[in-house]
Amino acid sequence: MDTMSVPPWLETLLNTTFFNVCRTHGDAARSECNMYCLDCNGGDAFCFICRSSKHKDHQVIQIRRSSYHDVVRVSEIQKVLDISGVQTYVINSARVLFLNERPQPKTGKGISHICEICGRSLLDPFRFCSLGCKLVGIKSSGDASFTIDAQNEVEVMGRGEGISSRSGGLLSSKEEGDHQLREGTQNDISPATPPPPPSTARRRKGIPHRAPLGP
Repeated sequence: MDTMSVPPWLETLLNTTFFNVCRTHGDAARSECNMYCLDCNGGDAFCFICRSSKHKDHQVIQIRRSSYHDVVRVSEIQKVLDISGVQTYVINSARVLFLNERPQPKTGKGISHICEICGRSLLDPFRFCSLGCKLVGIKSSGDASFTIDAQNEVEVMGRGEGISSRSGGLLSSKEEGDHQLREGTQNDISPATPPPPPSTARRRKGIPHRAPLGP
């Protein structure tokens, strides 16, 4: 496997266990271990408080959950990995992808797109269902890469999270605000209030005149 096509921290990230309670800050409100440091690459997840004290100036990504599986926001992971070929989902207005494959007992009939590695059915014509499956594909065939070249980096910064528009299940996390994961999509923007119609000035009535009195 070419070390240039796969960063050294990726395999450790995929094998890390998340969402345990932090042993140091177990009594705190935000003690769930759902953070991972790309600079330290220590293989251990840590909580929000650990990040503030030990990884303040490091490159950290946050892991979230969808149907008991680990996911990461596209807006975070695409800054450090070329995620082309991996199926993405829009969940609670946030675009995410799965870290590892999800077991699927049997592929249903009429499925036109499947993962090249695990055979999981996909919504769109992607090659892989997760980062883990893409890693296996790189190891076996070498016709894919996680490396972001200069041109891809420009495209990533330009498109933001614009990869897929499909919807998935619900995300869950104890962290504040993770239940909604608002991303500022078009649906979140309220339409501008239309200007009031121009007022029509009332005409001033003329001075009333009495009819002339008869003789």
